Amino acid sequence: MASQNKLKILNDPIYGFITIPNQRIFNIIEHPFFQRLRRISQMGLSYLVYPGAHHTRFHHAIGCVHLMQKAVRVLRYKGVEISEDEEEALQIAILLHDIGHGPFSHAMEHSIVEGVDHESISLLFMKELNTVFNQSLTLAIDIFTGKYPRKFMHQLITSQLDMDRLDYLKRDSFYTGTTEGNVNSDRLITMLNVVNNELVIEEKAIYSVEKFLVARRLMYWQVYLHKTSMVAEQLLIRVLKRAKELIAEGSNLNASTALSYFLNNKVTEDSFDTETLKIFSCLDDYDIVLAMKEWVNHDDFVLSSLCKMVINRDLLKVKIKKKRPATAKIEKHLNNLKEKYNLSEKEASYFVFTGEISNLAYTREKNNINILHKNGKINDVIKVSDQLNLKALSKTVTKYYICYPKSKH
Repeated sequence: MASQNKLKILNDPIYGFITIPNQRIFNIIEHPFFQRLRRISQMGLSYLVYPGAHHTRFHHAIGCVHLMQKAVRVLRYKGVEISEDEEEALQIAILLHDIGHGPFSHAMEHSIVEGVDHESISLLFMKELNTVFNQSLTLAIDIFTGKYPRKFMHQLITSQLDMDRLDYLKRDSFYTGTTEGNVNSDRLITMLNVVNNELVIEEKAIYSVEKFLVARRLMYWQVYLHKTSMVAEQLLIRVLKRAKELIAEGSNLNASTALSYFLNNKVTEDSFDTETLKIFSCLDDYDIVLAMKEWVNHDDFVLSSLCKMVINRDLLKVKIKKKRPATAKIEKHLNNLKEKYNLSEKEASYFVFTGEISNLAYTREKNNINILHKNGKINDVIKVSDQLNLKALSKTVTKYYICYPKSKH
């Protein structure tokens, strides 16, 4: 380990000064696995829509630790016993909850690795770090996976009102300038409590909870599911899919060592071992951008066109409707494209495609947000709220999209 470093305070544009609680957490932050998060954007390609959205997973993880410190202080003040070991484990678990994200966050789960979600990779990173730090992360891993008997601790990491959501809604609304998402995380945390080993929120905070759920829904439609960033992400997935296809056919593609490994090998959950993890830890946004800049000049029409679209932000046209697009419409766009550029059906389908997006602000099936009344009764927030729209927020809204090339005049 490097010599004891004295830097224990970070300046965050949202919370002001954040104190790193101890040497162990500081050493985890210093580890290359964690430093990699500085090179992974928190919101994928959303900066193509919101130019300020260049913040990273690193920012977000540190912010979550800060909120966790507050939550522990509040709960202890209300008489919930949390030992120093548990406090540190909670901070480590929230610090590392997103460490498994690949380049551009979510786009990679469907293209670089096959069916391996970022939570599984986060857990692999945690286990690897546990070895590095002499098994001192065991309790954090038990809390993260829900094995630790004190259920409320897992809920602080992942539930419908966890430190993760409280940070990213506030942070993403700050960096995009979308004020609708600016939730009052301070008030929500101050009103947390624990009853029967489960996280509850005091009745006084009901309006803050309502605002939080509404903010979440608005942020999804306005920011996370914004049609332009969605189409950019789809193009990115298709860039990597095409690259894999060309390599399988024997083409030679320039890419970084780490990216080449994932393009040349089929990586599934079963084959994701320690060696794969080490290579994955070298992969970030920069590998993808550099590859696309190279592939812009590739002689494959599909690959070079897709890369140009992302690099130059000259994206496909996207239309979102409440009904599925008619097959005839899709066929029309496909045929136009095939004729214009002399493409096969398969090649044309890279530029003409449909899909669906859904938005659910509140799930009633699991991990409800429970409100604690003054008389000790506990109810689901939906039952307590006098706001009719909260019922609507617990229903999934699905919309359908069609993407196709813009017609150049």
